[in-house]
Amino acid sequence: MFPILAFLVGCGSDEQQHTSPERKPNIIYILADDLGYGELGCYGQKIIETPNLDALATHGMKFTQHYTGAPVCAPARCMLLTGKHSGHSFVRGNDEWGERGNVWDYEAMFRDSTLEGQRPLPANEVTTAELLQNAGYKTGMVGKWGLGAPGTEGVPNRQGFDFFYGYICQRQAHTYYPMHLWRNEKRELLDNAMVAPRTKLDEGADPNDSTSYAKFRLNQYSAELMHKEALHFIKENQDQPFFFYYASPIPHVPLQAPKKWVDYYRKKLGPEEPYIADKGYFPCQYPRATYAAMISYLDEQVGDLIELLKSIGQYENTLIIFSSDNGPTYVGGADTPFFDSARPFKTEYGWGKGFVHEGGIRVPMIASWPSKIKENSTSDLISCFIDMLPTFCDVAQIPTPKNVDGISILPTLLGKGDQQKHEYLYWEFPEYNGQQAVRMDNYKAIRENIRDGNLKIQLFDLNSDIQELHDIAAEHPEIVEKMEKIMQKEHTQASTPRFRMAALGDQEPQQ
Repeated sequence: MFPILAFLVGCGSDEQQHTSPERKPNIIYILADDLGYGELGCYGQKIIETPNLDALATHGMKFTQHYTGAPVCAPARCMLLTGKHSGHSFVRGNDEWGERGNVWDYEAMFRDSTLEGQRPLPANEVTTAELLQNAGYKTGMVGKWGLGAPGTEGVPNRQGFDFFYGYICQRQAHTYYPMHLWRNEKRELLDNAMVAPRTKLDEGADPNDSTSYAKFRLNQYSAELMHKEALHFIKENQDQPFFFYYASPIPHVPLQAPKKWVDYYRKKLGPEEPYIADKGYFPCQYPRATYAAMISYLDEQVGDLIELLKSIGQYENTLIIFSSDNGPTYVGGADTPFFDSARPFKTEYGWGKGFVHEGGIRVPMIASWPSKIKENSTSDLISCFIDMLPTFCDVAQIPTPKNVDGISILPTLLGKGDQQKHEYLYWEFPEYNGQQAVRMDNYKAIRENIRDGNLKIQLFDLNSDIQELHDIAAEHPEIVEKMEKIMQKEHTQASTPRFRMAALGDQEPQQ
């Protein structure tokens, strides 16, 4: 793979003024949060407008069979950065490290930062950022981390990032107007009052009166602050190769978005019922308009980033990849069935976020690299988050660690060389009562309710049954047997008891 890349870097299109022929390519990975497969225009969305991401796909490659590593936040991010699937990775579910104390108390976390964050990624885990940092890349990140806690080895600056700005803790990201964000390993206070997640409307407040929601619109919007830091990092490091991980919290609830975009979708969508937040997060007067507004705002930010790359002469020398950490949510007032957010897959609870059905784990992925990736191209390569680490290693022309499960998709991106393919993809997810899944060719095997002792395998043919509605296990016992052997082979006991499942032979399962 290396000689192919070396040829392209040396003999590709004319480089811009800031790029020498010897310079390695920049890499930008943009990760949306809970963005469904069908929520971009280029993937069939009919209501929400995403012109910049659609243009990115037009000028690059759209993947139609790309998968996250897990159906929720933290494990997906772990697998993205380590290249290990969920049968081998350290983080396999969301783990708030609750034995520290009342980690869900927003005020307590503000008083004591040691309550922030999730169970930390160990120091001996090797991340993409560490590999690229050691290869001479300047490494930066903004957004939501979710793989450690302040003062532990699991924070971004101790996992290969030279610069970090954003939320260390994914619970803190349950408000877009937090009281602080982290700059590297220091907490920076913001000009926002304390309005804890799950705060409701005042008693007796009129849900149809906009003034009732004033306390949920504060001074400093985190997504805007982090975006400014992203642009600054890229501009500041334009004269050296950089790896930038843009882990946006959008469109994860709560529903909070810039007014200009909310007003735009209010006009487009018309009247709607307020979300009163009876099941958590914040109330919202215009939930559908606000959800759409968040995605269009993220799209606007992607456009800003591309314009900056062009202005500093680095657009031609930058691989940009955009994806999402899992399928669409079902809480917080996000009416994802209205937007058909997982289209063509099922969007409702039980099929999207939190579940290993296609709507929960198949995600959009767009790759752009001018003059390297063919414009307006589509790939049906079956690929996954775990493939990003080896791909980025190939782009940087450095060896890939031996103990990863991913494979480089650089030959597909460049349209040159032999593309290795996965014999199968494997998932296990200890939450939502325990699940396993295998994708092999057009077949998908799923186990659900493993924590109840269920080991029965369902089998679906995705070619004829994209929504996984018809279990054909009884008709193909030989395929079910293969799937069962894969599930046995790829599962290893998690080092964290919380992630263990007794029915799979694990010891000390979390009750």
